[in-house]
Amino acid sequence: MIPVIRSLKLSEIPYIRFAMSTRHGGVSPEPYGMNVSYKVGDSEGNVTANRQRLFEEVGIQQKDLALPKQCHSARALEVESGGQYESCDGLVSATPGIWLGISIADCVPVMLADRKRRAVAALHAGWRGTAQGIVGEGVRLMSQAFHTEPEDIVAFIGPSAGGCCYEVGEDVAAKFSPHVFKGRNGSYLLDLKKENKLQLQHAGIPEERIEISAYCTICTPNLFHSYRRDKERSGRMMALVGILSS
Repeated sequence: MIPVIRSLKLSEIPYIRFAMSTRHGGVSPEPYGMNVSYKVGDSEGNVTANRQRLFEEVGIQQKDLALPKQCHSARALEVESGGQYESCDGLVSATPGIWLGISIADCVPVMLADRKRRAVAALHAGWRGTAQGIVGEGVRLMSQAFHTEPEDIVAFIGPSAGGCCYEVGEDVAAKFSPHVFKGRNGSYLLDLKKENKLQLQHAGIPEERIEISAYCTICTPNLFHSYRRDKERSGRMMALVGILSS
């Protein structure tokens, strides 16, 4: 078994499975550890072995994994099969046995599940995607594709750079309402988790159905990879959500 992050609210839905890897449990040498990205300098063999450990922990197969390319957009796509999907930062699906994944090293993973219509979404919300409203687009697409009612959605905002550590310049802060950042020594601390929660509420999801992880990837080096903290020495984690086939 490898250590993974779970969601209390998503785990209450019997046909939904969610898990997010940490930096522990892998075969890669430090600083990579449990790295699941082929694009950070880790060896291909190690990454493949790390992914297999994660997939075995969750109970999925590589062929059933669907990943967005993650280009910092607000575009989401409906998918019915595994594979990599270009020019998007979010995927939605109502197909049992297909697992939606998000690669993480500080950006916010937002996972959605429709409690009634058996549909899920995985959304990658960096500051650019958040500023463009990626989570609202995910809710809109679920409503369009699956007739999801926002009040039936359960949301998990996962471990990511927190408002305690995520420092940005004035140009980035200016894209957000002042209530989600605070000034510090000429720069700003931006709370993307809070902003995404507010956007989910604006999209119609009740506050009591939104769970926010307290973990900050930047200031929890013993548990998470962080590009902001470690730069090129940072690995990547993966969050997975899917609908059980039976």
